[in-house]
Amino acid sequence: MNKEKYIKAADETLLHTYNRFGVVWDHGKDVYLYDTDGKEYLDFAAGIAVNSLGYSNEAYKNVLKSQVDLLLHTSNLYYNPPIIEAAKKVLAASGMDRVFFTNSGTEAIEGAIKAAKKYAYTRDGHAGHEVIAMNHSFHGRSIGALSVTGNKHYQEPFEPLVPGVRFADFNNLDSVKAQITDKTCAIIMETVQGEGGIYPADPDFLAGVRALCDEHDILLILDEIQCGMGRTGEMFAWQSYGVKPDIMTVAKALGCGVPVGAFLMTQKVADQSLAPGDHGTTYGGNPFVGAAVSAVFDQFEELQLLAHVKEMTPYLEQKLEELVQRYDCLTTRRGKGFMQGLVCTLPVGKVCAKALEKGLIVISAGADVLRFVPPLVIEQKHVDEMTEKLSAVLDEM
Repeated sequence: MNKEKYIKAADETLLHTYNRFGVVWDHGKDVYLYDTDGKEYLDFAAGIAVNSLGYSNEAYKNVLKSQVDLLLHTSNLYYNPPIIEAAKKVLAASGMDRVFFTNSGTEAIEGAIKAAKKYAYTRDGHAGHEVIAMNHSFHGRSIGALSVTGNKHYQEPFEPLVPGVRFADFNNLDSVKAQITDKTCAIIMETVQGEGGIYPADPDFLAGVRALCDEHDILLILDEIQCGMGRTGEMFAWQSYGVKPDIMTVAKALGCGVPVGAFLMTQKVADQSLAPGDHGTTYGGNPFVGAAVSAVFDQFEELQLLAHVKEMTPYLEQKLEELVQRYDCLTTRRGKGFMQGLVCTLPVGKVCAKALEKGLIVISAGADVLRFVPPLVIEQKHVDEMTEKLSAVLDEM
């Protein structure tokens, strides 16, 4: 079946909730994807910050193949060894105390909010608590996650949403202070805003929010779904700030392509929040995803990916800054590690489409940002190739 037939079949069968680019992927190798026509594309999107190991990690793939032969699913009525091993590794990497595995980042957000509300309910003996979230944030598409997503465009068609959510401005501590009431049970934010335009938290802001939470017995929820798992050079972005959350969410590169997420918490929160009957999932934490998560952490260690990201980041930032200096349509670079954005005055959707024609995969963030979230295994030669292809695009446009 050729590309046009694939696309026609998809358009006739799938619900039209995505405006997809006109390409059909066939396979991947190293940090490249190949379409059904055999054309090669340098991948600087990694499936939206998911495929951190690239596409040729044999050790990771062999673990998945072996687990398929053993056991895929049993439900959470029973224990299974792979998820126990995965739990040990994610807790060791994060310094958190308890973990609940989900099927996605959105589900991790839902669980985090429920845990925060149950914590406050246990403490106060009543419901009716509120959450502070950030403007221009993104936490997912379910009703609960949309309720704490600070973007009216995403929210309006689905109102009324979950009540009791107040919005503050990211990196504005006074704005957060103004939203705190005696009902506030949690403050949720991305450590690095992703969809909102690649905005890292200011150190003073994050430390200030942590202090406010400590003062008022409010739980700090940090969303590390996109910025976590090594993308900023630390396993989790908050670790570079020295500000530990009470609850953390993670997904995307946690499974490097296998759909899995998690929310983690301190023992203090675990002791006073979700109890048997409060939360659950049929698929979450099954043997297959457990094997995937465990293999991902093993490969991070074996390949020393955190050190690699730290070593490569200055070069990536330098080449992006050179693009800003060269092209008037690029005004600013911002980001941390391998989560970078270029503010662009050209229509970013058209830039991404033209880049695809040139064999480069980049994506947008917000209305005016080109987003670069490549596999964590890229080398200098891949950064050079990216800048060469993007330069050709901008020269034409």
